[in-house]
Amino acid sequence: MTTDTNGAVGAALDHLRQHRDRHREELDEFLRIESVSADPDRADDVRRAAEWITAELDRIGFEHVSLHETSGHPVVTGEWLHAGPERPTVLVYCHYDVQPADPLAEWVRPPFDPRHEDGRVYARGVGDDKGQIFIHLKAAEAWMASAGRLPVNLRLFFEGDEEVGSEPVDEFIAEHPELLAADLCVVSDTGMQDDNGTPAITYGLRGIAYFEVRVSGPFQDLHSGGYGGAIANPATVLVQMLASLHDEHGRITIPGFYDTVRPLTDADRAASAAVPFDADEFRELTGVPGLWSGEEGFTAAERISVRPTLDINGIWGGYSGEGAKTIIPAWAAAKFSTRLVPDQDYHDIERMVVQHMRRIAPPEVRVEVRVIHGGAPALTPLDHPAVEVAARAPEDAFGKPPVFLRSGGSIPVVAALEAHVGLSSVLVGFASPNGNFHAPNEWMPVANLEGGMDALVRLWGALGEMTADQLRGG
Repeated sequence: MTTDTNGAVGAALDHLRQHRDRHREELDEFLRIESVSADPDRADDVRRAAEWITAELDRIGFEHVSLHETSGHPVVTGEWLHAGPERPTVLVYCHYDVQPADPLAEWVRPPFDPRHEDGRVYARGVGDDKGQIFIHLKAAEAWMASAGRLPVNLRLFFEGDEEVGSEPVDEFIAEHPELLAADLCVVSDTGMQDDNGTPAITYGLRGIAYFEVRVSGPFQDLHSGGYGGAIANPATVLVQMLASLHDEHGRITIPGFYDTVRPLTDADRAASAAVPFDADEFRELTGVPGLWSGEEGFTAAERISVRPTLDINGIWGGYSGEGAKTIIPAWAAAKFSTRLVPDQDYHDIERMVVQHMRRIAPPEVRVEVRVIHGGAPALTPLDHPAVEVAARAPEDAFGKPPVFLRSGGSIPVVAALEAHVGLSSVLVGFASPNGNFHAPNEWMPVANLEGGMDALVRLWGALGEMTADQLRGG
């Protein structure tokens, strides 16, 4: 960086340090909003979170701040475009909706009552993803308060439907590309490499296709003593169908499922092998007796990141109360999801899965398969000009070089931005990988919150020394 940029970065970092106590109070205020997008009864809370963000953007100094109605929850956009036409324009994406907090009994304190303990903040959404929105807000505020400007042109794009599939946001992107035009998208909905402050740059994401299947038999629950042996048991049929979706080699048995999977190159496998992965530590952290052998021919690290998977997410039906109730249930149901890799099309996978489940169902039952949501995989080349710059900032902030990885998770909007706006994304996230996302007692280290603000202040400074053409590789 030039001397002038170094001085401006230093001033912005000083501002962050001087206002840490205020930041903690503001973060707690944001986390207390119960923005659970999957719960219709929380729609007003989800909107309140969007309104909280718009008020912050106005206060910081962003312009054209808007709350956009969608077929789901609101989208929030804002921009500051005064760095000059030759400077890069960066779009920032995060989501402000959170997962349901169930099971509530397993939380040490109520999920929307932030708890600060042992250098961590515990609350639903602190890592996924409201805490990361907050990091972006405070990094931008630090530049605006200390320098009166940002070193790059910055657009912000926050959604409230990510945890339920982002379908309304896909529509928004297709309808409003002018609000999202940029040279690069920076996404903060991922994590660090470990819980010890090792940064990670994520350059790939898996896609997803999510389903619900319901097997129905008799018109009501039947006495198993009087009907067992003559009536097909929907619960038995369901588990047999689900069990058949993998073969003895760990491969998914749906015809055509692997037809378009892009083979791993030597570089892909080398990048995966370079990511630290301790099988014993992974087993201990998850509390399992051993790791599943999974798909033959691939390491565990590859299977959780760069290979497609299918997992049962829930199964129910029949009697599950205390004691015994000898019945043949009238129905049984399950939810399951597939994680997809380049070049799988989630629409094709949806069709394949629905057809396959209907095909393998025995005629003695009725089967209904419902598609819940889907999203495409995404991949940014490792040699993209932004990747090196994006790697230096967290290294300076955390004192460790980042690892480069492809995430096993899915962020549908990344692929949508590439498809509709032609925008490549670099994922720079600061959550801890074991921070209990989607589980009780979600947490994030204070060091990651503060280090993330530091890293973004540095990242904007570094990108501000590039031209838009350089950032796009021109």
